[in-house]
Amino acid sequence: MHKMRAVGALVGLAIGDALGAPLEGLPPAPLAVTEMQGGGIHNVSAGQYTDDTLQASALAQTLLACGGFDPADFARRLVRVYHAHPEFFGPTSRAVLDLVDEGVAPTVAARMAHEERGGSRSNGSVMRGIPLGIFYPPGEVREVSLAASRVTHFDPVAGEASAFVNRMVSGICRGEEVGGAFGAALAACEDRELRGLLEDYRAYPPEPSLDAVLCTHCAVRVFMDAVSFREAVVTAVNLGGDADTVGAIVGGLAGARYGCEAIPSSWLAALRDREEIVDLARRLAGVSRA
Repeated sequence: MHKMRAVGALVGLAIGDALGAPLEGLPPAPLAVTEMQGGGIHNVSAGQYTDDTLQASALAQTLLACGGFDPADFARRLVRVYHAHPEFFGPTSRAVLDLVDEGVAPTVAARMAHEERGGSRSNGSVMRGIPLGIFYPPGEVREVSLAASRVTHFDPVAGEASAFVNRMVSGICRGEEVGGAFGAALAACEDRELRGLLEDYRAYPPEPSLDAVLCTHCAVRVFMDAVSFREAVVTAVNLGGDADTVGAIVGGLAGARYGCEAIPSSWLAALRDREEIVDLARRLAGVSRA
């Protein structure tokens, strides 16, 4: 386990989320945003992150507290951060967590919300799953990724998208070359549409979509084509659309690839709760399975 890569993956997620937060839901900016700034639809302050980081942190805390993934513990932690910051949560997670709050079991709530809303193929479980890639080795990460996705996203395709990203993170954190990690994630992917988009990822334009499949393709494409942490995250957030989530996924992948030391110091200095996030990342890296 390369500790700086593992720390970089979680801190990178938070950095991408915060850099993208003021650009969420907007068309691509005429001038590229390259430093932390405030504003946007949630009127964030510079360096403020959203529910991508809140949910990923909750997942990391579950892994630390329980020594592995525990769906009931994770659901409780999600409800807690949802109450603290409901404005950031997407409609799928919101619908599920409202039901969980009323006492419905998470897996039942996820199915109910899926049926009521006519689907749950949104990207919420993809953006938060990277701690699983840090904690679990490549042979174990797929099954647990699918289980963690199901806490809020009943659609199995959301789980496949999360498992793809997490398998890449798991391999890269443990010293795999990026191409090898990508190939292994592709080989394990059981959704034909997602696999088709990713097999020849440069053939399709990057769409910073709320859809789990399009969002994952967008993030993986940006990450695979970038040559530095900075380039990857700047490219991701400036696509607009679901900029904080594409930024978070790309930041997690790029953090695993380039390590914590590759994150621009001005971004790190501006990140809210920087010490807590770095500490959480270090503790998670410290207990991760070989």
